[in-house]
Amino acid sequence: MTRTSPEALSEAEAAAELARLAGEIARHDALYYRQDAPEISDAAYDALRRRNAEIEARFPDLVRPDSPSRRVGVAPEGGFAKLRHLQPMLSLDNVFDPAEFVEFCARARRFLGLGAEAPLGFVGEPKIDGLSINLTYEHGHFVRGATRGDGMEGEDVTANLRTMAAVPRRLHGHAPALIEIRGEVFMAKADFLALNAAQEAAGEKVFANPRNAAAGSLRQLDPAITAARPLSLFAYALGEASEAPAATHWAYLERLRSWGFTVNPLSRRLDDEAQAAAFQAEIAATRAGLAYDIDGVVYKIDDLGLQRRLGFVGRAPRWAIAWKFPAEQASTVLREIRIQVGRTGALTPVAELEPVNVGGVLVSRASLHNEDEIARKDIRVGDTVLIQRAGDVIPQVLSVVTERRPQGAQPFVFPDHCPACGSLALRPPGEAVRRCTGGLTCPAQRVERLIHFVSRPAFDIEGLGEKTIQEFHDLGWLLGPADIFRLPEREAEIAAREGWGALSARNLVRAIAARRRIPLARFIYALGIRRIGERNAQLLARHYGGYADWRAQMLAATTIGSEAREALGSIVGIGPAIAEELVEFFAERRNRETLDALAGLLTIEDAAAEVAADSALAGKTVVFTGTLATMSRPEAKARAQALGAKVTDSVSAKTDLVVVGEDAGSKARKAAELGVRTITEAEWRALAGMEPAG
Repeated sequence: MTRTSPEALSEAEAAAELARLAGEIARHDALYYRQDAPEISDAAYDALRRRNAEIEARFPDLVRPDSPSRRVGVAPEGGFAKLRHLQPMLSLDNVFDPAEFVEFCARARRFLGLGAEAPLGFVGEPKIDGLSINLTYEHGHFVRGATRGDGMEGEDVTANLRTMAAVPRRLHGHAPALIEIRGEVFMAKADFLALNAAQEAAGEKVFANPRNAAAGSLRQLDPAITAARPLSLFAYALGEASEAPAATHWAYLERLRSWGFTVNPLSRRLDDEAQAAAFQAEIAATRAGLAYDIDGVVYKIDDLGLQRRLGFVGRAPRWAIAWKFPAEQASTVLREIRIQVGRTGALTPVAELEPVNVGGVLVSRASLHNEDEIARKDIRVGDTVLIQRAGDVIPQVLSVVTERRPQGAQPFVFPDHCPACGSLALRPPGEAVRRCTGGLTCPAQRVERLIHFVSRPAFDIEGLGEKTIQEFHDLGWLLGPADIFRLPEREAEIAAREGWGALSARNLVRAIAARRRIPLARFIYALGIRRIGERNAQLLARHYGGYADWRAQMLAATTIGSEAREALGSIVGIGPAIAEELVEFFAERRNRETLDALAGLLTIEDAAAEVAADSALAGKTVVFTGTLATMSRPEAKARAQALGAKVTDSVSAKTDLVVVGEDAGSKARKAAELGVRTITEAEWRALAGMEPAG
């Protein structure tokens, strides 16, 4: 189709064509960014935008408010949608010195059943201080991208990522039909300083550090803002893939380069622990001169086959570790010691400080841990203290500069009553923490429990932050978790409150509605039971399968000596202390009433739904006994759990399978007595889909 050149258009013709282009490009943006269903090629799309730009250059007075030149892509509707990762994006464990790194290597060898001197090759990569991103490519084309989020699902920032030149629209050369490529979006130091200068000149908010600037720039509802920000990307990790792209991590990095990604040029292949330690020292020495912020080096076992065998423990891989740099330190004055009451009733002292810059971050508060720590360091109000950011993240008070102590400074007296409700604060024998005895009657615990309940790893309800929860609690609207799901009945009242409005209230109601269905593991974690973190919640959900069975078995476990109590204590990863916390939680009538109220308002998804349907071990209770010859016990247990099995340490009538190794003892005998099926190690490998031992 022949188009009239911009110079030959009349003003009326130009206005009509600009209106047509705005509508057409907006439609293609929606197809491309929101639906991943483009109708035209990239070249044809670019031609439309060029045509729009040429006409606007000829008729600048005709530029429309909705002009494509004023935006990039299309803003997600109602905030960011959620994208579930095909393979979880888990976090890394940390080490801080050579001895801890050597122990990480030793743990990996033990898990794999290797000798102490067996070689382990590594890849060392500077740990960029940015925002982790998951990029999904199908048949070589970029189709979607998400932030890490809670590791299982993140925010859909596809439209914003498409504005970044560092994210290839199409991979060069052969690539798997489906692949998740992980990397870090960051902002260089010089770009960060320039951005802050521009923000300040415009009277807008400045960012605390480059990492915050990168995260804030990528998580913009308007992609045009992201497009205007100087963001960079280093690619470094692999998620789900329809075919293995390489046999080693180093070879995978080479594939990333060939596909068009930037890989950190400082990354290096290392033969052993000694080379890793030398690399750590080398990078630490050059850290200050780098163009971007790093807070350590990530070391990954190079062999991808060993990575697959090692798998994950909790939310971290067994095959990778972050070796962090020593924390940066600074001195400042302690203004006040304030006592916070946590969701479990723990009284935690917090130091309020004269603000001081530590490693590029303005620090005004620091943890004092507990009353013993205050007494041991003799920390007093008015003292000059030395602080550091542990792992460059959490500020803590290291010591007191006693020669600068002001006259009259008195030793701190830790309160024996809760500052929030006045209840007695007791310190259980053998523990360092003093706890409020007020329970659910304590407003601080109630608010903190609600904040935990809606946190990202739990119900993740957008719009219910700490300030809002406190506001609604003070109004009497939020006195327990179930009240959250009754808030939609108050939509009109919320909208009428200062700072809200109809749109904000409606968005909150929608966010709550979206969380009326939740996986069992997240539900258990959200309850805030002491010692039940995300990993333990996942273990419990996987073991009991569904909410009804979990509740019934926990209630039965409150009876001392019951089969249910013995079974709870035998779950691998759930020790006596954790079992005791669960029992105490279910022994409290008010807690059971809270559970019942929630169950009536929610759909709690069975954990079994997450297990592959074709796994012969899904839902089976398995016990390992004796010495395994071809793999370590931890590796065998991890493999069983990955296939959906419940692994316990004791044999009962409910056990489905006992894997018998060499020198098996009482467990094998008990299995025979109960008629429980037993199999050999070779039979176990076949059942688990593993290669026969060579």
